[in-house]
Amino acid sequence: MGAEVVVEGLTKSFGRQTIWRDVTLTLPPGEVSVMLGPSGTGKSVFLKSMIGLLKPDRGKCVVNGVDVVSCSESRLYETRKLFGVLFQDGALFGSMNLYDNVAFPLREHTRKSETEIKRIVLEKMDMVGLAGAEKKLPGEISGGMRKRAGLARALVLDPEIILCDEPDSGLDPVRTAYISQLLIDLNAQVDATILIVTHNINLARTVPDNLGMLYRRELVMFGPREVLLTSDEPAVQQFLNGSRFGPIGMSEEKDVATLAAEQELADSGHHDGSAEELTGVVPQLQPTPGLPERMGVRRRKDRVMSILHSLPPAAQESIIESLTPEDQQRYGVRPHMATATAAATVPAGHRPSPAPRPPQAGERFQGDLSGVAEIPQSPWRPPHQQGPGGGA
Repeated sequence: MGAEVVVEGLTKSFGRQTIWRDVTLTLPPGEVSVMLGPSGTGKSVFLKSMIGLLKPDRGKCVVNGVDVVSCSESRLYETRKLFGVLFQDGALFGSMNLYDNVAFPLREHTRKSETEIKRIVLEKMDMVGLAGAEKKLPGEISGGMRKRAGLARALVLDPEIILCDEPDSGLDPVRTAYISQLLIDLNAQVDATILIVTHNINLARTVPDNLGMLYRRELVMFGPREVLLTSDEPAVQQFLNGSRFGPIGMSEEKDVATLAAEQELADSGHHDGSAEELTGVVPQLQPTPGLPERMGVRRRKDRVMSILHSLPPAAQESIIESLTPEDQQRYGVRPHMATATAAATVPAGHRPSPAPRPPQAGERFQGDLSGVAEIPQSPWRPPHQQGPGGGA
């Protein structure tokens, strides 16, 4: 099973520019998580801070009991071996063929024989669908193949945590769909903790167990995917639907004048260019038939049901409807049933278990999420809440 990552109060700035502040979340072991956010919100910076490539101003990032923010260089070096990283462009060595690129971490960090290295490299390349491409150079293959080669290299040390920075960057929709399925299949096979940074809304809606969003130097939320996907927060809805109308602008946040001008366009019937509005929670991707069941799904189900009472009503209903009839009976819930009255309406012997313990440090998603996805100090309001002139 993958390692748990506990982030507490992490803050990062470059000079006077704050990138994000007081980020607190927990990556549950063996589950797949996705971090969304507009361009320039520091998603890649967050990944680099997690593995110690950048030094946060304050806060903690604890992996297997080691705080990578404050530990010694030697401890950091050892802890980094728990991570496998897929960079945006694959970050392959252009002068090496794919075999040598994938073998590089093994030759750098282990004393394995070339025979053992060959076995591992061929196994990982086969896992990502690159069997037979070992002698090709990065310049001779497509962008999708380079992504997969980078992923194979990230897997050779059998990491407990896999970080994927924009795995869909530069790929067409079909290749992105293949990469999405590949990540789910890998999780089923190795049970690693996976964190994906992406702008791809279809990937974000179908792949993760947990979903978060960075916006305006804050972590909007991080928790079960159903919470963000059913959120009525304007910034979240705008981002998920790729709409120009909302609080997010070209410079991340719009001023009141821009908001008013766009509202006039909307009132006049001008279309903002977005696709049909996306609502609700779509089914999550499943491993390819023949692969093992994802163990993270089982653990997530028990974890989410233990905190169901603390989630927003729309998320509660979506979670309940996603359960099989057997699971609904096991947890003592039914679709379209108010969670607050569940204990009084379900048959005897199927009552929900007592409320779980209070959340511990670093378990933000396991506590009261009633304030989830509330962006502080945003001047934007939905049209029906705006005053004259479209302002706040």
